[in-house]
Amino acid sequence: MRFDLADLRLFLNVAEAGSLTHGAERAGLALPSASERVKAMEETLGVPLLHRDRRGARPTAAGLALLEHARLMLAQFERMKGELGAHARGLKGRVRVLSNTAAISEHLPGSLAAFLARHPTVDIELEERESPDIVEAIAGGQADIGIVADPPPTAGLETHPFREDRLVLVVPVRHPLARARQVWFAEALDHDLVGLSHGSALQSHLGRHAARLGKPMRLRVRLTGFDAICRLVEDGAGLAVVPQTAASRCRRSMAIRAVRMRDDWSVRQLRICVRRPSALPVQARRLLEHLRAS
Repeated sequence: MRFDLADLRLFLNVAEAGSLTHGAERAGLALPSASERVKAMEETLGVPLLHRDRRGARPTAAGLALLEHARLMLAQFERMKGELGAHARGLKGRVRVLSNTAAISEHLPGSLAAFLARHPTVDIELEERESPDIVEAIAGGQADIGIVADPPPTAGLETHPFREDRLVLVVPVRHPLARARQVWFAEALDHDLVGLSHGSALQSHLGRHAARLGKPMRLRVRLTGFDAICRLVEDGAGLAVVPQTAASRCRRSMAIRAVRMRDDWSVRQLRICVRRPSALPVQARRLLEHLRAS
């Protein structure tokens, strides 16, 4: 076979993204170059590896078999780099981390900054996903470390406490709900809301709870960050559900109030989720130890 680790990494990215375009972006390649690489792999193997249609690209049966081998080979390569890194100055390692919205926005940046400062030869690939997807990805060897909220069953995986994450309702200081000590999420759904952009794990989480209540979320606008959301709440665009850490930070400079929510699911325990630590690359084990200590 004439394809290399770069080809395997590209194919893994395409399969996980469900799109040749997005897979090429993840791999840092131009689309024509990525397409040629995949075509060359198919010609070398003599079988199609991807089903391509308007919805994206999905692995064929042969592609799924290749995907399994690609994951094993790339994981072994990362372990090799980690072990050699102690002897070879400048040898780069990479750790793939999946996280829910609250952790990726509020809890991880400081911890990861400290880790990266101490480990200049380690890069971190960080991606936002919903907790059930993270658990499935970790179990399937698609990532090294996951940060999940109140995780679903994690048979065969190991979890460790990370942070408590409380969701609160942010309202303008002169809003009628600003005088309440606690509110139900259902009460918030009676008002216009400001939310996170499409694809946000937290927004999907809130959408499911709204659906269970049989009440639509009246989203006037979607934004990518909690600070921007709180700013629009201050200006009267709507109410918003955000992590308490974000609300507390924004209250120092904005005329908003954070009201606790009565719903049980508004208080979540964030946990670190991994396969057996002994199966992780050296760099991933170091990051796991760092996150547990922090």
